[in-house]
Amino acid sequence: MKIAYVKGVNSNLDSTRGIGANTKMLLEALANFKNNKFKVVNSPRDADIIHYVKFHPFFISLPFTKPKNSKLVLTIHDLIPLIYPTHYPPGVKGNVRFLINKFLVKKNVDRIITISETSKKDICRFLGVKPDIVDVTYLAPKQVFEKLKIGAWVKEITNKYNLPQKFVLFDHGVNYNKNLPTLMEACKIAKIPLAVVGKETENIGKLDLNHPELSHLKGVDFSGVLKLGFVSDEDLNKLFNLAYIYIQPSFYEGFGMPVLEAMVVGCPVIASRTQAIVEVGGDACLYFNSSGVGDLVEKINMFKNDEKLRQEYIKRGFKQVKKYSWEKAAKETLGVYAKA
Repeated sequence: MKIAYVKGVNSNLDSTRGIGANTKMLLEALANFKNNKFKVVNSPRDADIIHYVKFHPFFISLPFTKPKNSKLVLTIHDLIPLIYPTHYPPGVKGNVRFLINKFLVKKNVDRIITISETSKKDICRFLGVKPDIVDVTYLAPKQVFEKLKIGAWVKEITNKYNLPQKFVLFDHGVNYNKNLPTLMEACKIAKIPLAVVGKETENIGKLDLNHPELSHLKGVDFSGVLKLGFVSDEDLNKLFNLAYIYIQPSFYEGFGMPVLEAMVVGCPVIASRTQAIVEVGGDACLYFNSSGVGDLVEKINMFKNDEKLRQEYIKRGFKQVKKYSWEKAAKETLGVYAKA
């Protein structure tokens, strides 16, 4: 079996995290399968399976034709722009491209891979495809994320990022669905510092907050937030190890990878009770209602005032994250290719 991988539009934006990183981890895991009769080729024209690993509803993400005797597999991580059209306005051209994409999916795609049952429901609803052609393959943390022994790195990272002894960590994003303002307000009320990873918050003063995708941040005071900017995976792992709590406040996610990254290093997680996060986090997250600040403040204080409870969720996290691996994802992906 010859497989060609096509990165799709704006692939340069996903080189270190997100879709690009997930594709890299998948390819590495596939390469470890010794007895499978497949190889990766560069040209879709030479492939039995053409795997498009990125889909954007408002940009043409698929070919108008596919080579004869080839099967086309498409990975769709999520369709969040379609869930919040006010905050991700497609414009006239975007709407036209979305209609073209829907047509191309039905015309050319043999199987769809997605990352959660939540995203599967969205794909079937918005793209009008049958559930039986959509396969859910869960992601997993990178190997760089691991529990570290206390060492000289603690002082080094603390000084590098000017960290307090106790802090809440968030990684990352300022898009509407991330619900960052609620997290910021809750941390202020609970009187615990908030450290945010991501170049968006570091450059918040340079962003156009009149843009629909950022307008929810107008008037939000970032002055009390520790804006860490972009950090390497190695530093991010250390930040997870040092964090007192990791909080995922999102209104909506397709998966919620940082939740698992926190769990694998032993950082307890508070997360919004939204479909995909509950699906991925199971009983290892302390959940809150994302519609208001009060419930999140209460959950933060529960961990602050009850170390035994905090340790219980650390143990739950270690157990939950063992359910996810790139070896499993690779095996399931090969199963999808066989069905295509």
